[in-house]
Amino acid sequence: MTRNVTTSLRTTLTRIASVAGIAAVFGIVAATATAPTRADTLRWKAEGWQTDFDTASVDLDRILSGGPPRDGIPSIDNPVFEFVPGHDDLAPTDPVVGVTIGGDARAYPLRILTWHEIVNDVVGDTPIAVTYCPLCNSAPVFERTVDGRVLEFGVSGKLKDSNLIMYDRQTETWWQQFTGEAIVGELTGTLLELVPARLQSWAEFAEQNPNGRVLVPSNARMRDYGRNPYVSYDTSLPFLYDGQLPEDINPMERVVIVPRKGADPFLITMNAIAEEGQIERDGLTLSWNAGQASALDSARIAQGRDVGTVLVQRQGADVPYDVTFAFVAHAFHPGVAIARD
Repeated sequence: MTRNVTTSLRTTLTRIASVAGIAAVFGIVAATATAPTRADTLRWKAEGWQTDFDTASVDLDRILSGGPPRDGIPSIDNPVFEFVPGHDDLAPTDPVVGVTIGGDARAYPLRILTWHEIVNDVVGDTPIAVTYCPLCNSAPVFERTVDGRVLEFGVSGKLKDSNLIMYDRQTETWWQQFTGEAIVGELTGTLLELVPARLQSWAEFAEQNPNGRVLVPSNARMRDYGRNPYVSYDTSLPFLYDGQLPEDINPMERVVIVPRKGADPFLITMNAIAEEGQIERDGLTLSWNAGQASALDSARIAQGRDVGTVLVQRQGADVPYDVTFAFVAHAFHPGVAIARD
């Protein structure tokens, strides 16, 4: 198995320690994470969970404690926004999740999402959950309405394959953030509907949406917004991950994933798109532009190295996509090849 990782062991451990440092911010020791057994569902129940642990679509042994308890990383449930004109907290390179529904355009900066991971919002009259898992660099946006009921999502404090497990506060079902699938509890097997969104630079969003709005902290003193608690993570090794690594590709290489109904997702490295600037595949147009900072590189997010912005469209319309790491794509889609060109 080729990992293509040249970082020395000492440097790697230092970087992993910096990732674990986020737990210290929340006053929690993350290094104690261990794989549970079914007997540990009793412990989960002792934590106050009302989840139906007898109904699950995944091996419960694969679920780890990420360190913080339920809601230790607090979701944003009453988001506050400012209009784009005059907003000066963000650098042009700051990464944001851009969402537009019914003409209502909003930007969700990763400098905020890094510390909260989930924003429950209503955009263009559509209830949505904007999510971000720093350990996977995964930022899908989902509709929150399931069978006519609007769900509100929080951070469970659990991980599977290094990926955030969300929970809904109505049924306490656990949901895999990367896939939007309910994996433990009453709604197991339910799949959230993806919403087209763009992981883009602030400068790009502001230029495209001069009348849009941007998420701001409700309390700017709550966190050191703009600081990256995962310094050098995207050039290190996966954290709290014990699965197989993909062969012949750096596990931390960025991969664009485009879901396809009734078929395997389309996977391609961001580097392949960047080299060409624009490519056509499977009826998709994938383009790359410079100007977006990595949120997982430097101590200040806006100063991260330029990883660029990818846009995915079909016949001129945005389609849902995500930009994650190769190890994540391999963990959740082990039989799907990652295109290199």
